[in-house]
Amino acid sequence: MPFRRDLATISVKFLAKLGSIAYFPRPFLAPPQNNGEPKGTSTRRASSQESFCESTEDSNMINDLIKEMVEAGVHYGHQTRKWNPGMRPYLMKDKGGIHIIDLEETVRCLDKASDFISGLAAKKRKILFVGCKQQAQQAVSEAAQAAGQFYVNHRWLGGTLTNLATIRQSVERLKYLEGIEKAPEYKAMSKKELAALNREKNKLLRNLQGVREMDKPPQALVIVDTAKESIAVAEARRLEIPIVGIIDTNGDPSIIDYPIPANDDSIRSVRIILQNLVDSIVVASK
Repeated sequence: MPFRRDLATISVKFLAKLGSIAYFPRPFLAPPQNNGEPKGTSTRRASSQESFCESTEDSNMINDLIKEMVEAGVHYGHQTRKWNPGMRPYLMKDKGGIHIIDLEETVRCLDKASDFISGLAAKKRKILFVGCKQQAQQAVSEAAQAAGQFYVNHRWLGGTLTNLATIRQSVERLKYLEGIEKAPEYKAMSKKELAALNREKNKLLRNLQGVREMDKPPQALVIVDTAKESIAVAEARRLEIPIVGIIDTNGDPSIIDYPIPANDDSIRSVRIILQNLVDSIVVASK
């Protein structure tokens, strides 16, 4: 679901959560009364009040999202000595030698990425989710399956995008191994041969399970930790495939089309970002 709303108070509340400053919410001001108002003013005022209420509801939704992000540690980056200077626009300060990510920027980038992803989903385009680090494996798999998209969550095989024909050959090999019991040569195989084939099948299944139906390059990639998945980023850039990337303070946002600054080492942090992207896909697909 997109989050394009008025974010004027988010940074203040975010700092308040971190204990840097005190936050004092402003009271709602009642609209002024005018007994001698011109004709039609009441209608315009009612419309303005409706817009104000909608804006208030949207603001509350954004504030809930920010609170959820803070509790999940989305704002925690890497140590200051490991940072990438390109991430400067997305950072607030450092605290105890750790960079703090500006969650206002995170929400804005998430909004932009959600718009892009939902646009693809509305056109029935395919998206590839990538996240092979241990913290992201299960979240990436669940997110992709919930959205009906492809995923790679164990190991990025070189050429997954640029040499798709070879990947398709590996998929055909996997299908053969899965149905080998029906093959005429099955009964003639020894236990040692069958054990070796079973290990090969498990390895292929682990690497190709999420892309076994992908017969052509996807229209976009969603990558968790773009620094770690540098090969996937390089292949996508070579084929000019747009990238939505969850990028920590050690990443390079200049090579990502839709960077989302966030903590990519926290399971809860990764899940929150992916959940919002999946929501956009599901809503747009209906």
